[in-house]
Amino acid sequence: MSEGYAIELYFDPALENQVLKAWNVVARRQISTHLIEIESRPHITLFSSPFIDPSKLENIVKSFASKQDPLPLSFGSIGSLPNDNNVLFLAPTPTLPLLQFHYQLCDAMKREGIEIGEEYRPDSWIPYCPVAEEVPKNRMAEAFTVLRDLKLPVTGYAMDIGLVEYSPVRELFSFVLGSSSVES
Repeated sequence: MSEGYAIELYFDPALENQVLKAWNVVARRQISTHLIEIESRPHITLFSSPFIDPSKLENIVKSFASKQDPLPLSFGSIGSLPNDNNVLFLAPTPTLPLLQFHYQLCDAMKREGIEIGEEYRPDSWIPYCPVAEEVPKNRMAEAFTVLRDLKLPVTGYAMDIGLVEYSPVRELFSFVLGSSSVES
């Protein structure tokens, strides 16, 4: 039984490798291997819901992706979410193009009658790329210290947008930005 679905933004190979380095550093220190175990891929979550009809989203995401260009991204800081999942992340600079990209996607989904939960509404969304999840509380400081050794900022482009079912993560479809071809 699926826990839910998420629309994720994926990166160019060089940026993806930079994020994977962070995952591997945290895993080698035996702080957290959760993202690797659930077979996730470096991403920024744009929308998530436990109840959604994936087929309803496919045309929306395909049409949206075809009208978008690859999006420049720069991850310049490390952060943590105030929840029980003990997530550490790389935070992208919240540029106007990134915020507009998210707003336009939400707008396209709302026009099709899809409810956007509070966490993903444009006025409350926090863009982030997870690098460690389920970090033991007593190892959060160590994890921060390890991640601070990364050479930031890391920059690149968002190149694809896709829908995954979780957990474990299973990609249902993805589309290259600026094209209407299917990747999966």
